[in-house]
Amino acid sequence: MSASDKDVGKATRLAHAGRRSEWTGRVVNTPVWRASTHLYASEADRKAAGGAQKDGEFFYGRRGAPTQWSLAEALTQIEPGAHGTVLYPSGVAAIAGCMLAVLRPGDHLLITDNAYDPSRSMATGLLKRLGVTHSFFDPLDLTAFEALVTEKAPRAVWLESPGSLTMEVCDVPALGKIAKDAGAITMIDNTWASALGFAALEHGCDITMQSLSKHVGGHSDLMMGSASAGERWYKALRRTSHELGQVVSPDDAALASRGLRTMKVRLEQSCASALKIADWLSAQPQVESVLCPMLPGSPGHEIWKRDFTGGCGLFSFVLASDDPEASGKVVDALHHFGIGYSWGGFESLALPIYPNTHRSIMQTADKAGEKPAIRLSIGLEDAEDLIADLANAFAKVDD
Repeated sequence: MSASDKDVGKATRLAHAGRRSEWTGRVVNTPVWRASTHLYASEADRKAAGGAQKDGEFFYGRRGAPTQWSLAEALTQIEPGAHGTVLYPSGVAAIAGCMLAVLRPGDHLLITDNAYDPSRSMATGLLKRLGVTHSFFDPLDLTAFEALVTEKAPRAVWLESPGSLTMEVCDVPALGKIAKDAGAITMIDNTWASALGFAALEHGCDITMQSLSKHVGGHSDLMMGSASAGERWYKALRRTSHELGQVVSPDDAALASRGLRTMKVRLEQSCASALKIADWLSAQPQVESVLCPMLPGSPGHEIWKRDFTGGCGLFSFVLASDDPEASGKVVDALHHFGIGYSWGGFESLALPIYPNTHRSIMQTADKAGEKPAIRLSIGLEDAEDLIADLANAFAKVDD
């Protein structure tokens, strides 16, 4: 996209981002460049290229080719405030790439207590072995967070909003300012909203990552992650990724680029369906509470409304039952929902959740953890069919 296109809408940006004519030629999509070896015209040409291995220049297959460069550039162009984007072979690899680019032995990491479990495991496992200490914090308690920052003098803070499983929405700008004033780097897992729904860098974060396996891919057929940042931290991300030998398949990059073009309309559809379903669930006697930030009255809605411009079809609800097996029984009775760990695809998924097993200090939202709970990922099916499926499952379990 040219500089004159910087103010175009999100849908237009998605349609055109990363499509350089020198990469696409006379076709719409960047072709799949499968190559480990990149050739030079002569030794003089190789020497002239030097050792800089600049973005978008051929060097060796591990540094990518137009298929990967096009996707990375497109992701940068839809992320306000980003200088560049690094691609990783999975979302967890992106989490590791962010943390390893920032943290060194002796550093301290503050990590939100409602983070995605592999993010927690990164702190308690790999980083601990490398000499990085950590503390978990309640992202809803700004006073306690500020005191912890003063006490621990962290190198970095890891956020996720909404939080994993129970969907708490934290005040990212306020947390980011506290961290910045203390000299800490703020990183965020922004997979739930993506750059289309939450401009993380413009809300006080230094690095924003996401699992591209979810909304960007959109079809449950690829594994990939990304991290975007301003110039300083992008350079650190890129250097660390190169040192670790991280590379993504050009075939997967092509799938992600294709998914990116339709991401906005898919998110709008899944959000609309999710709101219908969440609203219906909130009126059912079998449901204790609905944890969906987009739904008025749900925990975190006011901050979501203030800071976010969109969302997705992922939310949770708590059953009124005291039977610890109730969530499994409901999920087993569903017909249109698959049982699986991922989300963001065209198909709907349901999963019993046990948030108390993923917490250190936080009280889980609205009795989630005390009572059986279920996480739903709403896909592109008709919302009415999904509601009927849930109603049928509740009736079967009640019988």
